[in-house]
Amino acid sequence: MTAFQRYLTLVILSLTTLTAFGQAEPEHIKKATQFFIRQYNTGHPDSVYARFGSEMKAALTAEQFRSTTIQLKNQLGMLKSADFLKMENNVGVYKANFEKATFTLNVAVNAQNQYMGLLLRPYEPTPGDTQKQESVIDASLMESPYTLKTFSGSIAGSLVKPKTEGKMPLVLIIAGSGPTDRDGNGAKLGLNTNAYLQLANELGKKGIATLRYDKRLIGQSVSTTKESELKFEDMVEDAMGLINDINDKGEFSKIIVLGHSEGSLVGMLAANDAPVKAFISVAGAGDPAEKILTEQMKSQPAYIANGFKRVLDSLKRGKTTPNVDASLYAVARPSIQNYIMSWCRYDPQREIKKLKMPVLIVQGTTDLQVPVAQAEKLKKAKSDAQLLIIPEMNHVLKAAPADTKQNMATYNNPDLPLKPELVNGIVDFVGKVK
Repeated sequence: MTAFQRYLTLVILSLTTLTAFGQAEPEHIKKATQFFIRQYNTGHPDSVYARFGSEMKAALTAEQFRSTTIQLKNQLGMLKSADFLKMENNVGVYKANFEKATFTLNVAVNAQNQYMGLLLRPYEPTPGDTQKQESVIDASLMESPYTLKTFSGSIAGSLVKPKTEGKMPLVLIIAGSGPTDRDGNGAKLGLNTNAYLQLANELGKKGIATLRYDKRLIGQSVSTTKESELKFEDMVEDAMGLINDINDKGEFSKIIVLGHSEGSLVGMLAANDAPVKAFISVAGAGDPAEKILTEQMKSQPAYIANGFKRVLDSLKRGKTTPNVDASLYAVARPSIQNYIMSWCRYDPQREIKKLKMPVLIVQGTTDLQVPVAQAEKLKKAKSDAQLLIIPEMNHVLKAAPADTKQNMATYNNPDLPLKPELVNGIVDFVGKVK
């Protein structure tokens, strides 16, 4: 998932006195929403800006709104529909169904039918709204729930293994950044890949067991930890807890850790101090988070990139920023700044160098988020590591061209298989681990 899709807030909400409405869709809100959809789809952001109220125009220039809207359309495609959900005070809340993702769209207008606010944020499904992924687990395999009790709650996962006797190797799959679940999906991200589920299936058919899990506060994993208290080390602690629990049960011949994207760094740290025989980095960054995030922000409008830089500069001094612009809320809201601060402390090149075990570094050439150069940096830091570069594999481990639109289309195609070279490379590596 690109930083744009994960973090973009379209327009600031500028609301002062609010009075409650009922749950019916007010006609003026409906018309304002339909107007926005029509102008967005036909490529007329200036027509929307012309209907901004004074507060909105003070918060955002016409050029900023135009640039942001164009980027939004390039990344998410057409806005197919907006399903009315409810009114929250003066604000109409809609489920915005783009071609490539689903977001929550908030719309507010004043008495003159001028926009007081337009806000896009990650969509959070209500109970019963999520669609259960159809299992792709082969008949030769068995899948069972796996739960690890922790001091703050429990980590929920899925154990997949062949229906055969005897010990076999196990690969622990650590998910990437954001609210990505054990299957490689995330409704809040508009992400529907089944990548980790497919990986468990393919490795299982080759005689390799897997354990994939929902990270703390994601999916079925529960915790008393508040978002504002969450730190990068918590993710490492959970991974280590699972490794030690698996090892204590003695069911498997060896444990290999596989970390994808941000999970690569989590896996490095966990593997360094746990009973692990080997480590696999898939689409993992070679640079520290600070540099990666700053680079990703270059694709954003200048006011977003500059605002994020100010927050990051403050975090480098050990200070959080209690008030941030709405355009930065998803990526740098106060409640996640401690996590960002803790994440930025680690240098992947330094951490991978510490590993005293076989290492496989896997990277696709059409990854829009992590370029091949990042994998090469990890390889340089760990000279005895095996480097596997897979042509035309993207960040969600599927075959994809470099073209952004076609590449992003794979993020919502759960039936698209994994690149075969990925599975073959992992199987070959695991088979050689002593």
